[in-house]
Amino acid sequence: MPFSDNTFDGAYMMHVGMNIEAKGDLFAEVRRTLAPNAKFGIYDIMRTGDGDLTYPVPWAASGDTSWLAEQSEYEQALDEAGFDIVNTTSRRHFALEFFRRTKEANEARGGLPPLGLHTLMKNTTAEKVGNMVANIANGMIAPIELIAVKR
Repeated sequence: MPFSDNTFDGAYMMHVGMNIEAKGDLFAEVRRTLAPNAKFGIYDIMRTGDGDLTYPVPWAASGDTSWLAEQSEYEQALDEAGFDIVNTTSRRHFALEFFRRTKEANEARGGLPPLGLHTLMKNTTAEKVGNMVANIANGMIAPIELIAVKR
């Protein structure tokens, strides 16, 4: 990244890690740019169970382009990059409830809102989101929140 060492007081990433294979390299570079004791928040979809995922999903058309990892792999990569993890929270139930409420709201309004994921994914939105929700419901993936502090 084109930033000096110890530049930022904090950082976060949302729904990024499942697109990046070299998470350790990513975390090391984030650490380099953070000030001492700065927090780094992560909110990513992570692997939580065994089995073959149903694709496509919002971030990947197939397993060949998906870099999902387990929470333990994130934790190890963060530790090796020089972070201490101070909090972890599964957001599985939150995600399932969010998508249930979103579906109900869309049905009540008679269609999709003017802005949303469908503006990016076009006609593949329903299949991708549906597969993701099914994978979450089946216990194979979940959004996980990690909070780490630079050592």
